[in-house]
Amino acid sequence: MIANQPRLRRRAALLAASLLLTGCGGAAALDGAGADDAPAAVSPAPSAPAPAAAARTVPQRIPGLGPKTWSQVPDDARQAVVVTGAGENSPLSTVVLYRRTEAGWQAGERWPAHNALRGWSDHHMGGDLRSPIGVYGLTDAGGLLPDPGTRLPYDQGRGFRSPGTGFEGESLEGSFDYVIAVNYNRTPGVSPLDWTRPLGAGRGGGIWLHVDHGGPTHGCVSVAERHMKELLRALDPALHPVVVMGDHASLAR
Repeated sequence: MIANQPRLRRRAALLAASLLLTGCGGAAALDGAGADDAPAAVSPAPSAPAPAAAARTVPQRIPGLGPKTWSQVPDDARQAVVVTGAGENSPLSTVVLYRRTEAGWQAGERWPAHNALRGWSDHHMGGDLRSPIGVYGLTDAGGLLPDPGTRLPYDQGRGFRSPGTGFEGESLEGSFDYVIAVNYNRTPGVSPLDWTRPLGAGRGGGIWLHVDHGGPTHGCVSVAERHMKELLRALDPALHPVVVMGDHASLAR
């Protein structure tokens, strides 16, 4: 037995070496490889924020606007008053002011509104009692009451009196206390009271955003007085504001 002890010691040493190679030693080698490989595996990460940052600067499409409508929104427009009609033949609509930021188009509050008695038309004619569908500039304002603090050119005068009654017998008094001219068939840069009609008198005109009188309009869009004042104070010529208006199905085209 004593003579065999050196041989037994050699066998034990070989067995221990074998365990080191195939057990803990192997695991340690894998752990080491994982640590070394981790930086290589995640090395693209530092460049990942760049596309995200770029995405934030790309304007997003305003909800509800289809490709045809979106193509009419000027590239330099940074404000958009979106008027969405409840239906082609409905006088009810909603108004939302959007502003374009680095994060995309940001929506303001949703306001109830009225449009023309018979709804909407993509070929508005004078007296058809429909509001014109389309995208139009907003460059001029005015009203019977003093300027509430708008940056748009503002024309105050008695020409904005609104006597009479509406389609539902409601008083029209105060409807034109505040107005914003919609650049449909008009010359931008003049008072909303200017009656120049580049498309001809037959195509109508005098389309305004104005104070709501509680019923349908002849062709304009109307919101509550407090919302008109808010809109006047928010619109900035430097942001090239536009109005996008029409029934929801037409805007989605």
